[in-house]
Amino acid sequence: MTRAYQQTRARLRRLYDAAVEAALPAHCLPPHLPDPPKADAGRLVIFAIGKAAASMTAAAEDCYDRKFPGTHIEGMALTRYGHGVPTRHVEVVEAAHPVPDEAGAAASKRLMRMAEWLGPHDLALVLLSGGGSALTALPVAGISLADEQLLTRALVASGLPIADINCVRKHISRIKGGRLAEAMHPARSVTLAISDVAGDDPSTIASGPTVPDTTAKARALTILDELAGLPPHIRAALEAAPETPKPDAEFFAHATYKLVASGSQSLIAAARLARSEGYETLVLGDNIEGEARVLAREHAGLVRMAQGEGRKLAIISGGEAGVTFGDAAPPGDVGGKGGPSQEYALALAVALKGAPGVAALAGDTDGIDGGAGAATDPAGAFVLPDTASRADTLGLDAPGALDRHDSGSFFAALDDLFVTGPSYTNVNDFRVILVDNEISAEENPS
Repeated sequence: MTRAYQQTRARLRRLYDAAVEAALPAHCLPPHLPDPPKADAGRLVIFAIGKAAASMTAAAEDCYDRKFPGTHIEGMALTRYGHGVPTRHVEVVEAAHPVPDEAGAAASKRLMRMAEWLGPHDLALVLLSGGGSALTALPVAGISLADEQLLTRALVASGLPIADINCVRKHISRIKGGRLAEAMHPARSVTLAISDVAGDDPSTIASGPTVPDTTAKARALTILDELAGLPPHIRAALEAAPETPKPDAEFFAHATYKLVASGSQSLIAAARLARSEGYETLVLGDNIEGEARVLAREHAGLVRMAQGEGRKLAIISGGEAGVTFGDAAPPGDVGGKGGPSQEYALALAVALKGAPGVAALAGDTDGIDGGAGAATDPAGAFVLPDTASRADTLGLDAPGALDRHDSGSFFAALDDLFVTGPSYTNVNDFRVILVDNEISAEENPS
């Protein structure tokens, strides 16, 4: 690989790091933390749920220990395997994502017992981040953990928007969709959230355990009917389940909610850095949703327009790309490797066809893109001007890999996987395409 291409990869990595840095709990959380109860009054109990749960908890502990020394802090942080960090006061529990497991189910039961034990003078500090929906597994009567696992796999493989997926998750749960706030009553709760969803809807982030649910059970049943191969008792249990709490529920008067970080802030940080490095920026927004390969083709069209106009441009976007598997094996099963960010990168490489002067990075801001859920899974993949030519040299079939949803194997063969490990935050996808005629495909990189 030439020095120019190495510098391009480093530039792409800097832009990703700037986006992640803006959403790290140590930076975004402390200004929003509420004062703890007075020592002779109630308790400060932390309920942290999501991929950033442990890092949010650690940031909160640091702040309270510094500003309010001697504060009694207790609680639990439920996070994904490999995403734990050291804490002093609050227990960290790791569980599976995206398909829940026994560890998540046991922790969810404990979280609900903690909520039910709160007194009227206690303060429940709820720290939410993306991934909380999958980590909390406490289904309604008639649905077992095995049923929830089956349903989760079907939802993940469906290609449905996250709002629809979480609509179902909320209505089959005893902790999501406002029910955690219901269990906390009459204690006061303050929820601070890092958003991983397009539009930053509080009822969608981690399936909104402490806010009113804006969706209806009828919609959840409709979504369920669109999924094939589910046993009929799952639908029957959902139909028999009570409706989720709505805005007029009295206990929400004791619950406050605030967003402390979102994808838009991260995109702004990356765009600021890109401009400092000489690029004009086109920020498409953090609410981009859709099929990964469709988004990639659309963005390739923007690249061609920029090239035609001779612009040195950084095209930056966030949101959540999806992958519809159809008859292919879903993640975690035998079949193709990769995740939505890697699939987007492969589809972009196919669409660009080795366009000179264009490089890109697509990665998940939590550091993990699809895969089996291991902390060592890739965050995404790089696309360089020579991606197509190197693939041809190695005999790799890019369109075929795309059809098989095997982007991970394709980029692994090129040594172009983007591996970061857990970032300990999560504001969803980050994508950047650099249109730069100074990066020439005629350099004959080796």
